[in-house]
Amino acid sequence: MSLSRLQAGKRLEAAPAPTRHKGLKKGVYVIPSFFTTLNILAGFYSLMATMSGFRLLGIGGVQQVKEAAERFDYAAMAIGWAVVCDTLDGRIARMTKSTTEIGIQLDSLADIVSFGLAPAVLAYAWGYGTALQDWTNVRQLAWFVSFMFVICGGFRLARFNVQASRPRPLKEGTQKVDKKSFVGLPIPVAGCLIAAIVHFSPMPIKYAPHRYDVLAILMMVLVAFLSVLMVSTMRFTSLKSLGTGRRNARLVIGMIALAGLIYLYSQWVLLILATAYVVHGLLSRGFTSLSRRTPEGQPSEVREA
Repeated sequence: MSLSRLQAGKRLEAAPAPTRHKGLKKGVYVIPSFFTTLNILAGFYSLMATMSGFRLLGIGGVQQVKEAAERFDYAAMAIGWAVVCDTLDGRIARMTKSTTEIGIQLDSLADIVSFGLAPAVLAYAWGYGTALQDWTNVRQLAWFVSFMFVICGGFRLARFNVQASRPRPLKEGTQKVDKKSFVGLPIPVAGCLIAAIVHFSPMPIKYAPHRYDVLAILMMVLVAFLSVLMVSTMRFTSLKSLGTGRRNARLVIGMIALAGLIYLYSQWVLLILATAYVVHGLLSRGFTSLSRRTPEGQPSEVREA
């Protein structure tokens, strides 16, 4: 046997079998994208259910109103399932180290559908859009508020992507990326709060027993407030480090208990969780502002230190 053939034979024996490992690696990369696709599907279903409920309200009648309330409830629950899929695709991508640029961009597109368009249309059809339809000027304002919610959500996602891709400050005063917190209210939380309110009371505001016009205006103010929070510089806990410590057993027990409570009392638990997250961010900002204030009469040298 010649030397060249012997060397070729050794290279073939030393070469690993690439087919199985490459196939497994590709499969790992597909899993996060699969959950992202489910996220988009949930958002699309929410939009279709909202449009169906809005059409039934236009027809009128007691039975149609009940069916419309069911459609709005389905739309709200679909947004909740989108939150689950959005959480799973990020967790799986980080655990398997299968994060890709395409996956990041696809995730943002999914979020703008499920947590931007779907909640904005749901708030309009279920709430102020139908309750204030006889108020000409206010109806136009209601349409504009829902539109601004989508725009602010898109800006929030674009800013997050830019900060994630360029974590170091470009110039003095630019915000650094902190893995423990988000800059601005995350769009899934904003959309989830709207969905939790609808799920808590799926009957359209127009058919509320008392002062439906006041409730509709309050809902419109809430949507506008959430839009401002998304584009603000307030910091909200990211919860990305949850489950990375040594107390995983307690976390698993807590998650099981939470899942049980959501199954039994989904209307109350989901509304409390979404509201608590937003309020926690507001209170943290208030405490931070108070702690940074320097007492009056303190020397300038101490303040500079």
